[in-house]
Amino acid sequence: MDNAIEAPAPARLITPDLAKFMNWALVWIILANIPFVAMWMVGAPPRALPIALAGFAGLIAKRMSHPLQWLAFVGVMIFSLLSFVSGLFNLTLNSLVYSLQFFAEIKPSNSIEYIAATIVIIGILIGSWFLLKRDTNFSKPLHILLGGALIFGLVGADAAVGEGMRGHYFRPAPAGTAFESAVSKSGFAARADGKRHLVIIMVESLGLPRENQAMSDKLFAYYNDSAINARYHVSQGNSKYYNSTTAGEMRELCGRWGDYYELLETTDPEKLNCLPAQLAKKGYVTQAMHSFKGPFFKRDVWYPKIGFQKREFAAELQERGAEWCGGVFAGACDRQVPKMLAENLKRAKQPVFQYWLTLNTHLPVPTELNLNVDNCEQVSAELARDYPMICRQFAIFDDIDKALIKEITARDFPEADILLVGDHMPPFYDRHHRSQFDPERVPWLYLKAKGSQPEG
Repeated sequence: MDNAIEAPAPARLITPDLAKFMNWALVWIILANIPFVAMWMVGAPPRALPIALAGFAGLIAKRMSHPLQWLAFVGVMIFSLLSFVSGLFNLTLNSLVYSLQFFAEIKPSNSIEYIAATIVIIGILIGSWFLLKRDTNFSKPLHILLGGALIFGLVGADAAVGEGMRGHYFRPAPAGTAFESAVSKSGFAARADGKRHLVIIMVESLGLPRENQAMSDKLFAYYNDSAINARYHVSQGNSKYYNSTTAGEMRELCGRWGDYYELLETTDPEKLNCLPAQLAKKGYVTQAMHSFKGPFFKRDVWYPKIGFQKREFAAELQERGAEWCGGVFAGACDRQVPKMLAENLKRAKQPVFQYWLTLNTHLPVPTELNLNVDNCEQVSAELARDYPMICRQFAIFDDIDKALIKEITARDFPEADILLVGDHMPPFYDRHHRSQFDPERVPWLYLKAKGSQPEG
């Protein structure tokens, strides 16, 4: 008879419930957040809500069928992406969702960054389909507490990583914020007496440099010129901004914080009291130019509502001779628009209010595609070395400035006040580039006509 006593089996380190918990954490904590956590090294908008949503959605969905779990994961990823992009571009989430209807108008395939992001997200969605076939329905209280700890731990880590960049994302105007704009601070609107033309040029992604001497030296540098000083009093300043480009247009053209949705809804344009309508009443011909498509953000609808009697978009500008410039927002080349702007004023029989919204510096700015940015070291060797994406933007700014100065200092250019202003800081995705700009203010330059043209 065998009297040997069997040794007890060693305790399993990974119990079935712990295995289920690990499967859950792999999908709802790691996979749902890994592309955004990877951005911590370069900078990203804060993500407390998307992280919490992913974790708690996973706790609810873990008892569901595999297809329902996957659909919940897809929903979480869609919200995370929308939240991330809205923060990156200083949009409210409502603004971004509303803007999705215009997605067909842009070309993300012209950006290597967007292509790479799309591949990563598709890979995550495919991977989640297979990983969610594993059992994730853990039930032990200890593991539930551990799941909550992972969620709040990741929220805390995200907050700590983004501590120094909080003001750079999500910037709707708080209630009661005192209004300011370049139009009001420069005294531009006060010159509307019918004696001269008035021009506003809103420059896409023209930000205010912060503690970067190379950028400060480049900003508006070409306007420190004897030909400019002979014809204009030059002044500079900065003003507060909120949200994106259309909010910048509302700020400068309609004199208040907000966005264009209210313009679409109004049935009485007179109540808007926007600058173009005010000037039209004073006898000005009001004209708007934009190097992109009119239906984008419905500018072809609300530009007339705020008082623009004539509109020229990409198609019309290209018919007049502008070349095509590529990018995610492909349209007319900005560097050729100043000539057309000057032509509009020269042939005018009465005072003109001319507005122009530029396009080509919309991020990301790719190389090639006729943007004239491939050799931006010629613009600034320092920027080309340390901030290549900023350098490409400044190469386009340089082309616009040179073309504009050539026109507005020509002997036959009529008397006009000209205001250049940024819409918002450039929404670079990485901290290295983004932190070079003031997160709250944009620059402006005012060329106030002296009233007579120089001799000779």
